[in-house]
Amino acid sequence: MTPANALHAHFEQLYEADPDPYDLRTRWYEERKRALVLASLPRRRFRHCYEPGCGNGELTAQLATRCDAVLAADFSGQVLRAASARTALLPQVRVAQHVLPNQWPLAERFDLIVLSELLYFLPLDAVRTVARHCARSLADDGVLLACDWRPDFAGRACDTAAVHAELGGLELHQLLAHEEEDFSLKLWTRDARSVARREVIR
Repeated sequence: MTPANALHAHFEQLYEADPDPYDLRTRWYEERKRALVLASLPRRRFRHCYEPGCGNGELTAQLATRCDAVLAADFSGQVLRAASARTALLPQVRVAQHVLPNQWPLAERFDLIVLSELLYFLPLDAVRTVARHCARSLADDGVLLACDWRPDFAGRACDTAAVHAELGGLELHQLLAHEEEDFSLKLWTRDARSVARREVIR
């Protein structure tokens, strides 16, 4: 079994046994992290968000409060069933099965791309391909956000620092970097202005 197939089988079994295997709905750690992700966004509203690796849809539901449309994707059918159930009452959310990097929706443009707890499952060459897809798909006023677990764990294919270095190598401006012992959150934009400058406070 290839590493990709083994990972797929792992998540199928994990979510078949429990639609919330990481306790995303109940842990304060996860609730706080989602709040930080949302607070980091430099605009109140977005037109079209892409969230690959959407998991069971907890962050998706929060992003939907800030976006006119959200394309939430994952590679596991069991995961997508959980995400579809969580977002069933949110008409602005579309759920799709995507295996990255090959099934990135290159025909669409997004002004927000959220990569949360995803890319460290991919080998570095695949991360580089995803980074190129981000650059191609990001709108002229687009925002790219990455939030990832920092400690090592079984199943990790790429270091979080290496993932963020690849994304940081794109021709974007880093607007925010938040580092904790547990996770790293970074945000890049095509617009180099700070939030205060965008609102003409300074």
